[in-house]
Amino acid sequence: MEKNQLCEQLKNQIIQRLNLEGMTSADIADDQPLFAEGLGLDSIDALELIVLMEQEYGIKIENPQEGRAIFSTISSMADYILRHRAQ
Repeated sequence: MEKNQLCEQLKNQIIQRLNLEGMTSADIADDQPLFAEGLGLDSIDALELIVLMEQEYGIKIENPQEGRAIFSTISSMADYILRHRAQ
């Protein structure tokens, strides 16, 4: 899967999983911060993203410091998935 396709898929999965009503994938830029001033996600949402990565992509994130970098943007999530996805 190409990165652009994966970014689009991630946006749709996040919107659905986090119940971001009224949002579409077009509302989220690939390089927009997901937390704080960006999309405004919080620590509960971060846990949902960890579950999403494990269930959808077979990737288990165990190091919280690593998670912070992985979940900074849609683009960073896609890059990590492309490098670590269970084959």
